[in-house]
Amino acid sequence: MLKEFKADLHIHTCLSPCADLNMSPLAVVNAAAEKGIDIIAVTDHNSAENVLAAQRAALDKDITVLAGMEIASSEEAHIIALFNKVETVIALQDIVYANMLPIENDEKMYGEQIVANENDEVTGFNKRLLIGGTLLPAQDIINTIHSLGGLAVASHIDKEAFSIISQLGFITEDMGFDALEMSRNMDRNTAEIAFKMYSSYAWISSSDAHYPQDIGKRTVSFFMHEPTIEEMTLAFNNLDGRKVVWE
Repeated sequence: MLKEFKADLHIHTCLSPCADLNMSPLAVVNAAAEKGIDIIAVTDHNSAENVLAAQRAALDKDITVLAGMEIASSEEAHIIALFNKVETVIALQDIVYANMLPIENDEKMYGEQIVANENDEVTGFNKRLLIGGTLLPAQDIINTIHSLGGLAVASHIDKEAFSIISQLGFITEDMGFDALEMSRNMDRNTAEIAFKMYSSYAWISSSDAHYPQDIGKRTVSFFMHEPTIEEMTLAFNNLDGRKVVWE
């Protein structure tokens, strides 16, 4: 029998310079658990260094933490990568790091990029400029995510900046996105009018949380057997009874 899983697949931690310093991996997991969310994805900008801590923080809770990252393409379009295992997202991180300009983060201008463990302890600071774009074109990012067995989601396509549509002007079928994300400010009826040309894709909506109180402000429901990338792939494609629902 299929089970409903409530998911928020776009959450930043204190590693993202634009996120609140209170968004530690432990705080993120605790907030999601308190709100009854079954699946979350940690999706920091161009880095996955807080994913393992979040997964460890969730070990004693009934919540699945997917290994994620929000990558900025060379066109400055944001793309979410989702995986089951931290080892896989770290392999993607290695590729992303190799394709970033050697610019150090300006903490006074952009904010600190904190690496923390599952016990709320600071273990380091990422000195790379994570907020900027990489040297990777959007299509290369999508292809790389798929080559590693992950899901590629176009971030907040309704936003006027840092989305595939705002930066490229369009989305084509052959780009290969697994799903398109609407921001939490976009309601379903408006989306169906504005983006009806992309109705063949699976749609999700997420919180894109940068502050603790934003976690779970928008979620989607997956109907599937278990909280895995394999089951989510079936849901995105409406196969074998699996589905994803956003209202």
